Amino acid sequence: MYIDGEVFVSKVFHIHQISDATGETLSAIVKAASAQFEGFDVSEHVYALVRSQRQLERVMEHVREEPGLVFFTIVNPELRNLLEQRCGQLGVPSQSVLDGPIATLKQFFGGATETHRPGGQHELDQRYLDRIEALNFAIAHDDGQSLQMLRDAQVVLVGASRTSKTPTSVYLAIRGVRAANVPIVPNIPLPTELFSIAKPLIVGLWASPDRLVQVRRNRLAVLGEVRNTAYTDLDAVRLEVAETRRLFEEFSWPTIDVSRRSVEETAAAVMNLLAERRGARL
Repeated sequence: MYIDGEVFVSKVFHIHQISDATGETLSAIVKAASAQFEGFDVSEHVYALVRSQRQLERVMEHVREEPGLVFFTIVNPELRNLLEQRCGQLGVPSQSVLDGPIATLKQFFGGATETHRPGGQHELDQRYLDRIEALNFAIAHDDGQSLQMLRDAQVVLVGASRTSKTPTSVYLAIRGVRAANVPIVPNIPLPTELFSIAKPLIVGLWASPDRLVQVRRNRLAVLGEVRNTAYTDLDAVRLEVAETRRLFEEFSWPTIDVSRRSVEETAAAVMNLLAERRGARL
């Protein structure tokens, strides 16, 4: 790379993630830790379902070709020892991301012995089945569908178009929360079912007019739509946002500004509201 006539070598940092299960837990931890460091060229290598010596040896060949930091979630003691031995021979650092939590739990449970069972968090227990049910519920109650069963929801998200109602509902479902969502469309009354339900927590989602216009224009561009309409007109959107916020205030619905929030952050805020509501009922 040339900058002002000088040559700079850009170093690539290789991070290898080795898991005996799907690798989702490991990936989430590494991603969260990596987010604390900026300006580095990082190449991630993910290896999932590594459960035999043969599979591990193939993985270590990749590590040898592109040395770097090795994070792993290998619970089988023999396989773990082999991994650490190979990393030592290659001179690359390795770190198990489960050691700390497992040691703490072992002490908390009075010195209990761990099972060394890979992928235990993905077994088909009742919590897994509840998440599948919640996901089916979110799909069936997306965008104002199946209003007659709205009372069975735990959360109902209400908001204007492009306020992340659907992805937030799906993410909540993955966490086991039955979520429905109802759109607010200018000049169209909200469904009466929304005002007759008592059990679900109704949460209003809104975004700043500038952000909403940007997201909507991007959406229309993807669809090949180029016409200027009230949907993306800034003044019209300002009025739309003001009306939705007035509506939320009128019915005392808790609100979340999603302007700069990720779907995960919005879902976390909703779950906090659920927890507060449960606490208030105790």
